Amino acid sequence: MTVDARAAARRPIHWAVGGALVVATALVPSAESAAAEQRSEVALRYTCPFPSGPEEVDVVVSAVLPTEARTGEEIRPGQVAVEVTLPPTALARFAGLDAATLSAVARLTVRNSVGDTSADASWQDLAAPPTDLPTPGEGEAERQDPGALTLTATGDVPTVTFGSPGHATLAPDALDLALTSLTEAGEPTTPPGLDVACTPAPGQEPELAAIAIRGDQDPTTPAPRPGESDPAPEPTPTRPDEGLPPTAREKIDALTEKRREALEDDPGSCPIEIPPEWVMTTAETYAAGYANAAKLDGAAALGPAFMKVVLNKRYINDSCASTVDVSSEVNFDYEGKRQLPPTKATFLSYGFMPTTATMTLEQVGPPAAIHTHTVTNTPTYPEETTVTAQLVMRLSDVEVNGVPLDVGPDCRTERPFEQVLKGYGQSYPPAGYLVAYGGTLTGYAHIPPFEGCGATEDLDPIFTSAISSPGKKADNYTKMTQAPLCVATNPEGPDCPPRKPKPER
Repeated sequence: MTVDARAAARRPIHWAVGGALVVATALVPSAESAAAEQRSEVALRYTCPFPSGPEEVDVVVSAVLPTEARTGEEIRPGQVAVEVTLPPTALARFAGLDAATLSAVARLTVRNSVGDTSADASWQDLAAPPTDLPTPGEGEAERQDPGALTLTATGDVPTVTFGSPGHATLAPDALDLALTSLTEAGEPTTPPGLDVACTPAPGQEPELAAIAIRGDQDPTTPAPRPGESDPAPEPTPTRPDEGLPPTAREKIDALTEKRREALEDDPGSCPIEIPPEWVMTTAETYAAGYANAAKLDGAAALGPAFMKVVLNKRYINDSCASTVDVSSEVNFDYEGKRQLPPTKATFLSYGFMPTTATMTLEQVGPPAAIHTHTVTNTPTYPEETTVTAQLVMRLSDVEVNGVPLDVGPDCRTERPFEQVLKGYGQSYPPAGYLVAYGGTLTGYAHIPPFEGCGATEDLDPIFTSAISSPGKKADNYTKMTQAPLCVATNPEGPDCPPRKPKPER
């Protein structure tokens, strides 16, 4: 059957799809607020683990924000800047690398709170351009004691919407820095970069800004002042109403019309990609489950694992194919590290020898990819979600038949392996797995051979033989249960703060 691309483009974009898309109903910008703006700034001190040891780092966070807003109104922080001053001792590492410049990508966790509820947003991909490293004073032959260096990271950040009236605050929390050093010739140094996870020093007042949130029901009612008792929050439905706010629909309709006009000259394409700044936001959740080790005839508990999610990094509606494809991403977070919580499990190695070990799954490489594919030409809007993560397995605290076995500090798989999980659901009525509402994901993984195992003897062959599955057949089954998302744009929603799910076997 031939589909008329022009006619297809006139169809409404199916936006309120389940999973990653239901949260978009509150994310498309509404009319500009007439509220007064404030230039907000807070100076904080962070502790950062550099190779030289823990370093005290001065950080100044600034942004332009409104002084007040209404419930449900989108707040978009503007002119965001994170100014990081690195002390000379923190820069000492780069002196021996022949580094000439240093740049950074910053990711700042910001806690959005109103009343007794809060949720964390991720201000990520804030970039600081390459900056010349301080040079030694005249007469010094080497850069052994350069001066401090200030890097200023800027960029766009997610919006936030508060659903209840009251005194809302935005407060910076954890700060991650990805530092990149280049030589005079503009080539990466060896090693080329350094990742640093910083935590705020205790005893500080981290509030960046306060915003008075007033209810929609009576625009003449003055907003509560800071310190006054907040009105009781209005109940928030567990699931949003179908569809979009009128202003959001108008913007989507305008984009559709623009696309239709373009098809008049080029009718060969139907997909419409929604600009990410319209829909992207951050969220948090937990997942827990079990992973089978087929050779060991047992299962290890996983989690509850805390996950930081960035929703709707890419959104493509193809009216001709009647599909919507959404790309999101997720990072695990355990005590500031990209990993799942360590888990202790006991198996019968080779069918008869009881073996106990602590297993840690570390996330490596880029964030885990979440891809949701939805079919929109059926009333239920069925969808398939695929989550793909790169992991390394580490083993520690091993005991064989009750006797400790010294495997050393670096017993791990020799290379990362890919864990692919899939979930299936539908939007109308909501059922099965949907990214926003959670559910069950299942999949398999190949476990590579082990290396680095054994303090005084080579134990790699033993663990490879007992655990690894490098063959073509995937025989390590994983089942994870995800809780509903706590979305940063709705910190007082029914799923905030995120809760830990009960794993299913």
